[in-house]
Amino acid sequence: MDKKSLQTPFSRPQLKVCGMREPENIRAVAALAPAFMGFIFWAQSKRFVSESLPEIPANIKKIGVVVNQPLLEILELIKLHSLQGIQLHGTESPSDCETLKNTWKELNPSSEQELILIKAFSVGDHFDFSVLEAYEPYCNYFLFDTKGKLPGGNGYGFSWDLLVPYPSSTPYFLSGGIGEQNSHKLAAFLKNPASEMCAVIDVNSTFEEPNLSKDTVALGRFKNALEQKFI
Repeated sequence: MDKKSLQTPFSRPQLKVCGMREPENIRAVAALAPAFMGFIFWAQSKRFVSESLPEIPANIKKIGVVVNQPLLEILELIKLHSLQGIQLHGTESPSDCETLKNTWKELNPSSEQELILIKAFSVGDHFDFSVLEAYEPYCNYFLFDTKGKLPGGNGYGFSWDLLVPYPSSTPYFLSGGIGEQNSHKLAAFLKNPASEMCAVIDVNSTFEEPNLSKDTVALGRFKNALEQKFI
């Protein structure tokens, strides 16, 4: 995959809606046609998916979110839920990424599609971007989320100034408390050359209702604004 071709300067990133759980809400969000939908298979998460996923349009990539889970368990999740990608949201090493990628290829030699591999990193006041280099051969994307008590879904952001300059040629997902409440800040960031490799905006908790379902009306507004370059 030509990583640099995935994102060009100042183009609008795609949308990923993560933390999907209930079948009816999954179908409702799928009707909005985000590029990616994320499903959390980490048992300690309140958004943990314990049931089979409903059918959604094939053009929406289903991403399974795991945290330091065994290889065989991840492979079984991919098969069981027909996932197109895996988001590693723990302390997985470059070797873990390589093993997952290669094992999946060995098990699916006739597949025309490769497994999308996303490695998430928690970002605090400081982040050492040099750690990314070892992951680059195996990951299609990186994901930058806010460092907090949980691996993800903490509901607040980090300073995007840390992404200036971004040293990698691997495109990334931007996550961490993104929603309508900070759309002006996001708009400013997307006009900055620092966002050149930002391929996907990842949203979750800021669009949640008390029952953890996603507010499809608010999501629709956000997606439309992103696509129309109002954000």
